[in-house]
Amino acid sequence: MTRDKLWSGFGLVTPLDARVAGPIPTGISGVSIDTRTIEPGDLFVAIKGDTSDGHDHVATAFEKGAAAAVVDESHYDMVRGRGSLYIVTDTLKAMQSLGRAARARTDAKIVAVTGSVGKTGTKEALRLVLSGAGETHASAASYNNHWGVPLTLARMPRATQFGVFEIGMNHAGEIEPLTAMVKPHVAIITTVAPVHLEFFRSVSEIADAKAEIFSGLQPGGTAIINRDIDTFYRLLTRAEASPAARVLTFGEHPEADARLDSLTPELNGSSVQATIHGRPVHFRLGAPGRHLAMNALAVLLAAAEVGIDPFFASLALAAYSAGPGRGERTILQTEAGPITLIDESYNANPASMRAALALLGSTPVGDGGRRIAVLGDMRELGPDAPALHEALAGEVQAQSVDLLFAAGPLTRPLYDAVPSATRGLWAEQSTAIQAPLAAALRAGDVVMVKGSNGSKMGPLVAALKSQFAPRSGEV
Repeated sequence: MTRDKLWSGFGLVTPLDARVAGPIPTGISGVSIDTRTIEPGDLFVAIKGDTSDGHDHVATAFEKGAAAAVVDESHYDMVRGRGSLYIVTDTLKAMQSLGRAARARTDAKIVAVTGSVGKTGTKEALRLVLSGAGETHASAASYNNHWGVPLTLARMPRATQFGVFEIGMNHAGEIEPLTAMVKPHVAIITTVAPVHLEFFRSVSEIADAKAEIFSGLQPGGTAIINRDIDTFYRLLTRAEASPAARVLTFGEHPEADARLDSLTPELNGSSVQATIHGRPVHFRLGAPGRHLAMNALAVLLAAAEVGIDPFFASLALAAYSAGPGRGERTILQTEAGPITLIDESYNANPASMRAALALLGSTPVGDGGRRIAVLGDMRELGPDAPALHEALAGEVQAQSVDLLFAAGPLTRPLYDAVPSATRGLWAEQSTAIQAPLAAALRAGDVVMVKGSNGSKMGPLVAALKSQFAPRSGEV
């Protein structure tokens, strides 16, 4: 399939501030920094990362059909003659400049999302809702950092009507330059929680870092804040000092502009009753979890701010689904019978861990089944990490978890803190609990797997899916 032209060849020269070697392409249809996913007609930008240098892959990019490549002066001799080249001083800065040019040429309404938990899910819900109203461009995966944001901007077509950008950070000062590129009309903070405490002294400092997203708001824009969190007033002060003309709130608080009135769990979803700007709205959310329903309220507020009626926007949320690692549910066929696997393996912190345990607690088990939590270490929590893990023991009990399997040195205090009858197995690494967990499963069980990426809970999920995949002819 022929893709539309994203940039003309001549149109790239000025924003990249480049000199050109070789023929100038008539145009490019995409922008890529990874030859594994590059498509014919793309512009390949040779970014130097922590472990690899894109200049080493320029030849591969052209072999796969790249229309041109952006390279730096210091590598020009290494790649000259490979194809059409835009030569710049710094390839990352050139891509950032291209992203700014993309933002400047569009009339799209832009929504930016940050938060300690729920950024990607909220971004995907916004993509779903806004796509029903017009041409929508959104971040791929979790492209929310110093290269992901400008890459997403550079890929944005001129004719885009709605743009959705996820913005993340590990340190103070990282969000401000990103939101200055994005220039959102609406900025959402999903929540503030003890994440990256290795780099922050307090949750208040994390709130200040997240509030940087308001600094890039277009004059007259809207800030959307979680009304229920302890740092609400800190965020409110920052929002009121920003270019925002309006500050809206969501949550269960009686004064929230979008208020969650009730939530009824359903099979693979939730029935949500809310009040938005004083108007009752009932909708079905196609993925279970109270935390997802809360963020859906922020989505509906944002939709209203870019001109979409919240009632009609809410209809699209029935098609929302949790992705791999973010609450995806799979029915596995064991010899004993079917079990439900909840894959929450994409990263973890205390807030998202509690949300995942609450999701497990609200999920019905089959006849004779049990709730089984399989938890890995939460990383980047600093010196309080052991205590923050141990503090989850109360949540494990509150959510009626029958068995706990835990992996990683930080989970040991948690494992020791739960009742002995709840202890399934603890091990240093996730690979060591895979076989015992599989052997312990029985029909009707619900198994939830979660941990930071470094705890390698994702491979454990993949192993369970592979081991218990339905055989040919089975349903």
